[in-house]
Amino acid sequence: MQKTIIALSSITYAIKAKNLLNSYGFNCEIVRTPKNLGSGCGYSIRTTNDPNDILAYLKSSGIKWKDYVTI
Repeated sequence: MQKTIIALSSITYAIKAKNLLNSYGFNCEIVRTPKNLGSGCGYSIRTTNDPNDILAYLKSSGIKWKDYVTI
């Protein structure tokens, strides 16, 4: 099962993203951002859902993200 890690611009956005996505039924959690995934606040969300769906929800809700990687 693939996992996607999405780096966010602040811990506040990480919390908002987690709460938003969980409310839509997506499974995600807050994790420390891996060193190879950009810079910023150091927090990301990790999910097993389709990254295109996740990024679309974040964009439509005004939650800024920096980068993402699927592992």
